[in-house]
Amino acid sequence: MSETISQISEYSDEELCTLAASGRRDAEEELVKRYFRAVRVCARPYFLAGGDSEDLIQEAMFGLLKAIREFDSSHEARFKTFAEVCIRNRIRSAVTNAARSKHAPLNDSVPFEPPMMGSEASPEELYISREEETERLDRLGQQLSSLEHKVLSLFLLGLSYQEISEQVGRPIKSVDNAVQRIRRKVAGNFGVFSES
Repeated sequence: MSETISQISEYSDEELCTLAASGRRDAEEELVKRYFRAVRVCARPYFLAGGDSEDLIQEAMFGLLKAIREFDSSHEARFKTFAEVCIRNRIRSAVTNAARSKHAPLNDSVPFEPPMMGSEASPEELYISREEETERLDRLGQQLSSLEHKVLSLFLLGLSYQEISEQVGRPIKSVDNAVQRIRRKVAGNFGVFSES
């Protein structure tokens, strides 16, 4: 077996791809071993929302495996170039998908108040609900700037962006930006105010 390993390590990347395509697992393993450092280097500059560096390395490894399995030696490109493109594409795709998922709550409405209790709610449930609402708003208040505090107060009173703009002396776009920041803080810190 050691003879096979020493022979495998002497093949070029392109030859190893051909062997891997014919079902030689040892050829694929040799390429993974050769390119593991490149995988780490490609993954290092990226950040995966909701993940860690090991998740990115795993995505990069999927890119490498795709390169090994899809490399066509009849094209002019070297395997190294093809592998780096596949690795980087896989990482970028993972980062883009994670960012899209991370911002999914922003695409949905994020209520500032808890759901209404039905008429069958007991006085204790109503009291607990009000206490939870107060606690949520207090926690949120610690995250807001003074402008965001004013905008949120007026927004919860039902004022339009135009009316809020006049009250705080800021352009409508500034009010809209403040509301979006508030929504992100609500979504990021507490998720949607959920039922307890």
